[in-house]
Amino acid sequence: MKRKVLIQQVGRYLIDFALIAICYQLSLFFTKINEYYKVDILFLGMSVLGWLWVSRYSNLYTDRRSKKFSEEIVLVGYHMVLFTVILGAGIFFLRLNQVIFSVRFIKLFLIFLGITTLLVKYFFRKRMHAALQEGQLFDDVLLVGSTPAALNFLNSIKQYYYYGYKCVGYVDNTHNNIEGYKNFGTIDNLEEVVKSQVLDEVVIALPASQQVEIQKCIDICDYYKIKVSILPDLRQYNTSSIYINNIGQMPVINVGNLPLDSFENKLIKRSFDIFMCMVFFIFFGIWLMPLIIILIKLTSKGPAIFKQERWGLNNEKIICYKFRTMYRETSDTNEHGEYQQAYKGDPRITRIGKILRTTNFDELPQFWNVLIGNMSVVGPRPHPTPLNIESMHTVENYMLRHIVLPGITGYAQVNGCRGETKTAIDMQKRVDFDLFYIHRWNFWMDCQIIIQTVINFIRGNQDAY
Repeated sequence: MKRKVLIQQVGRYLIDFALIAICYQLSLFFTKINEYYKVDILFLGMSVLGWLWVSRYSNLYTDRRSKKFSEEIVLVGYHMVLFTVILGAGIFFLRLNQVIFSVRFIKLFLIFLGITTLLVKYFFRKRMHAALQEGQLFDDVLLVGSTPAALNFLNSIKQYYYYGYKCVGYVDNTHNNIEGYKNFGTIDNLEEVVKSQVLDEVVIALPASQQVEIQKCIDICDYYKIKVSILPDLRQYNTSSIYINNIGQMPVINVGNLPLDSFENKLIKRSFDIFMCMVFFIFFGIWLMPLIIILIKLTSKGPAIFKQERWGLNNEKIICYKFRTMYRETSDTNEHGEYQQAYKGDPRITRIGKILRTTNFDELPQFWNVLIGNMSVVGPRPHPTPLNIESMHTVENYMLRHIVLPGITGYAQVNGCRGETKTAIDMQKRVDFDLFYIHRWNFWMDCQIIIQTVINFIRGNQDAY
């Protein structure tokens, strides 16, 4: 591990320990507790140990520079829930609540600690990204193979610098040339390359049929104590949910059911949808939606609510509700009779409609769709019927996105796949994100997507028009 990275990781622990002490003092100050007992050290020690113990299960200190900040927010929330349980149990069994600590003190301590932890996480994240952008803290990797998986890996680390990888070159038994990267020869040269180059990791991207070569590479890397990652080609399983399990000492790829096939997960997701709808209508919908309706009616003729046929669960047609953002007399087909998606500078969009589409406020009536059960808060975005018919013949696995309820927001949208899909490649990218979400759904992933949606709303999105 690079010395700078090690220093940063140790620094994170020390800073969190300091934050615990600072939040403790702030809580004492705001609760006006002036009597100090020997429990100070006992409470701080218990808090530090509990914080470290819980971090083993919450993975609080896992490097997530390649993930979105919304995932870190959910992670910190999960960590704070576990820490609260541990802290509460410790206070109860040590009977510290009878000595000095009130409920108000504990609440303030946890609130201060949660907020400061998020701020520190954000600070470290930005410092890490800044260092990577300046060419620091990269992990030097050697690629073994030139398969499609290898090329996808190179494209990803080139496009997303904050993943923190820099490829120094590759070895491969084929004569494929990877432009822009040094060819160190065949796999037989791997040991010489490992000895002559300073490497942090070797990434193996060979076909599964080359088991002998893969094991040879692993043995060499183990001998020289270099981290190894394997990029398996699992495209044949991309229509199924897969996970790695062990039978004895043998790794096994399990092709299982979708997470949302189980009744328990369906119940959790439906309960969460209803809860989110209630929160929206009580705190926002009751005043925001009437205001938007009035603005639409004042700026253009026609109904404020637009109804459009879209495809929902199991390809069933549903009526999707939106605020009208286009002039009533416009058509959704072009001069050739083809479906015309909204595009940048589209003259069909009204003045208030442009604001609604940019902010995603035009989707707010879909909370009614969620309430009646034909949509979810999070899921693949439903497309108009003409776009479905067009895409089902040109996009691989397109219809599989309809095996779950569509959503108001989705994993594809928070990853930049929103707005007009100009080519089949754009739509394929969106579908790939949707399938990733479907196959790996969990409650925390929905929370992350909702938080990221709010973050994107605050930032603004240039692809929204």
